[in-house]
Amino acid sequence: MTDLADREWRLIREESWDGPTNMALDEVAAETAAAGGPRTLRVYRWEPSTLSLGYHQDPETIDWGYAEREGITVTRRPTGGGGIYHDSEGDISYSIVAPAAELPSKLIDSYHLLCEPVLRGFSRMGVDARFAQEPQPEIHHPACYLRELHPAHDVVAGTEGRKVSGNAQYRQRDAVIQHGSLTYEVRTEPHLAVFRDHEVEPEAFEGRVTGIHEESGVSRDGAVAALESALSEWAEAEDGSWSDTELERAREIARGKYADDRWTRERVDPTG
Repeated sequence: MTDLADREWRLIREESWDGPTNMALDEVAAETAAAGGPRTLRVYRWEPSTLSLGYHQDPETIDWGYAEREGITVTRRPTGGGGIYHDSEGDISYSIVAPAAELPSKLIDSYHLLCEPVLRGFSRMGVDARFAQEPQPEIHHPACYLRELHPAHDVVAGTEGRKVSGNAQYRQRDAVIQHGSLTYEVRTEPHLAVFRDHEVEPEAFEGRVTGIHEESGVSRDGAVAALESALSEWAEAEDGSWSDTELERAREIARGKYADDRWTRERVDPTG
């Protein structure tokens, strides 16, 4: 592992992309880092709102009709866990991408290192956030935010310890990608309705999940700015952007994989 600040990092400030393109951009950032290019910190939103399925998730757990009626995109993440409803307003997402050789080989150590700026960002938002410590029983397995909390990568907030952020990692082309979802404002109805036969009462969901706005009252723009500044200072990153080549490559990956039903519904990678 090397000192992160000794390497070239770029911060790509909040952008809006559809679900398949967001997942493809993570892959492109990994390719760039593995090839000796800059490491990437990015903050992004999902436009339109998107349900990202965990890699192993059964598509039969999803109410596809509801998603179509409500204009919610569905794609599949390369990371595990349950489905996450990413509301275009209520969700703030980030990714951190760097060569694997520069990060701890032990998974929990890697999580704790890469979550440092996320927790620092929460602090700047006025949110009392920390890794989950107290076990809480699973409410609904297909929904990521309603699974049993994991102390390595689930972040909770407030005196009741409700989940406010989930984080996940995977390796792509000798690089590590960590991406995560921070709940800005809880959107109970669509978060439950995208799952078939959930039988979860809204009160149960809201008793498990909280949002940044509820915890601190900070504006969404203020929350994004706090996260971006914490990420930038953590790695001494310069403001950056995607190259034309990276964007072209991301569109290719999005079309060929993340927007393809074979990937989303069958977990078959059409790109081979």
